[in-house]
Amino acid sequence: MQITDAHSSGHTPVSGPHERRDTAPTADGPARPDRGFERSWVISLFGTAVGAGVLFLPINAGLGGVWPLLIATVLIGPMTYFSHRALSRFVCADPKPGEDITAVARRAFGPGAGAAITILYFFAVYPIVLIYGVSITNTVESLLVNQLEIPAPPRALLSFVLIGLMMAVMLTGQKLMLRITSLLVYPLIAILFAMSVYLIPSWDVGALFGSQTPELGQILMSVWLVIPVLVFAFNHSPAISQFSLAMKRHYAGQAATRASHVLVRTTALLVVFTMFFVWSCVLALGADGMAEAKAANLPVLSYLANVHDAPVIALLGPIVAILAIISSFFGHYLGAAEGAAGIVRSLVDRDGSKISDKALNAAIAAFIFLTTWVVAIVNPQVLTLIETIAGPIIAVILYLMPMYAMHRLEALAPYRRQASNVFVVIAGLVAVSGIVYGVVQTLTGA
Repeated sequence: MQITDAHSSGHTPVSGPHERRDTAPTADGPARPDRGFERSWVISLFGTAVGAGVLFLPINAGLGGVWPLLIATVLIGPMTYFSHRALSRFVCADPKPGEDITAVARRAFGPGAGAAITILYFFAVYPIVLIYGVSITNTVESLLVNQLEIPAPPRALLSFVLIGLMMAVMLTGQKLMLRITSLLVYPLIAILFAMSVYLIPSWDVGALFGSQTPELGQILMSVWLVIPVLVFAFNHSPAISQFSLAMKRHYAGQAATRASHVLVRTTALLVVFTMFFVWSCVLALGADGMAEAKAANLPVLSYLANVHDAPVIALLGPIVAILAIISSFFGHYLGAAEGAAGIVRSLVDRDGSKISDKALNAAIAAFIFLTTWVVAIVNPQVLTLIETIAGPIIAVILYLMPMYAMHRLEALAPYRRQASNVFVVIAGLVAVSGIVYGVVQTLTGA
């Protein structure tokens, strides 16, 4: 089956950061890669990924000990690159320009399956927005109480103000949001690296490596439990749709090739800085410290600020956590809003005649704000949300759906019969199985 041009999504594509509109590619795209354009996307994709997942990753990764962490470090690079490359190829293969992933899915798989994928896409991103509402409230509350020694205001008021401020930035315009995100990423990279180096004198390598090697079954169980968090922590799929559209506008026939180059550099940046940060935190806190941080429902940097008698960590830790959550919230809000609009258009108003874009966007913004505020007040366990909801559903869209499309659509036929496809499917199935485990744990009360 080939992707046809039967329907149009009606969505206006969002320009990528620093995208040059005066570039007019030929059928095969520009003769030379635009390094500045590609670099800006590397930074934007990195900023989408670095958020609450990265700040909670050391907690889950460290609980299982050194051997699961070693395996996770080896797996996460190829998992991240191959899965995001496949999703980008899915969007780039569509011959109709300017349509996002929800429209491509509807045309490729038909109205019914396309609507189902759109719903899954929404629920892959929307829970992450809820997670950020919880995380930003807990982080700022901890900063006020523990570092600034100021009584925290009522949780309902604090979460209302914080979520409202992030939403206000979103509603002022995407160009301003993209500029703010780009500005936040560079100090995030620098501070994450500096924090990782700063913790080196606190490393207790002997305690972590000197313990008795667990049995193979225990190691595999720990790796299985951390996979959904790995998928979430390194996920930048909410930006892949618009990223791929920008590549198509800029490079035309070379879009998929140049997108792969951008994604491999993004993955390398994420693995180097993130896993160094994870290892540094785990070696500095140990398994007991990670367990306490999980019980407190705090990002690892906020917990470090509470237990480390060091002014640098006390001040920078919560600030890094706040900046990371804000920068990633923006990208995930765009994905959630895109998915919500796709659901309404595919199920209620396909031709856009009943509900105007302005009214729809306002209703979506109100829905996301109110639900995020309520969840922030309730304060559920963030890692539980990641393990049982966000990680597995992201895996369906990011790992399994592109693999299915690859064997269904003729436009993706050149990418079949590659060893990386088998790897992506296995990783996706392992991540999806995490939700089964979560449901069983909930039902049995374990």
